[in-house]
Amino acid sequence: MKQLFSPSPIYGQQGLAIVRMALGALMIYHGIEVFNAELMKSYMEWEAFQGANAAMLVYAGKSSELLAGISIFFGLATRFGALLTMGTLSYVAFVVGQGRFWYEDQHPFMFVLFGLLLLFTGPGSWSIDGLLFKPNEQGSV
Repeated sequence: MKQLFSPSPIYGQQGLAIVRMALGALMIYHGIEVFNAELMKSYMEWEAFQGANAAMLVYAGKSSELLAGISIFFGLATRFGALLTMGTLSYVAFVVGQGRFWYEDQHPFMFVLFGLLLLFTGPGSWSIDGLLFKPNEQGSV
């Protein structure tokens, strides 16, 4: 019981890795829509995507979701994936969702916050980044 109320992490790196992989899986799920032409066409009919660049915006957004998801899930270039997630979903939250992240369009903004978490903390355990960039004895890379 004492450990539950302690400010010290409980399996902090492993818990972070589980959150990272769940976020990556959800981003992949949203990004895989790039291969569904009918669904992509329906996105282009949204008011936010009207104009000459509609197809480019929709395909770039879904492609970046897929790329960020793969990066985050495997923990490969995690901070790049986090930045890509933050940029793409910030556009969705503040442009497409017109900035109503506090009551209507919270879903995209939550992805932005999770991206921010990974940007600051890194990938946690079980990541390719961890294998490629092993910390030295002092704990820095």
